[in-house]
Amino acid sequence: MGKFAKGFAFGTLATLAAVASGVITFHQTVIKPVEDEENRFDENRRAAIRKGRSAHQG
Repeated sequence: MGKFAKGFAFGTLATLAAVASGVITFHQTVIKPVEDEENRFDENRRAAIRKGRSAHQG
């Protein structure tokens, strides 16, 4: 392979690695905290429903 082909292959791999790293970082810093907060709200809502139902049992 010539210098150009080696450079092109290396550049392509480096670009793909950078894009993958950016996507993973974005998911960890933006998407995952939002999902965790939604899960926490769901747990609190379920607990409140259980508590409300048990309070009205005779």
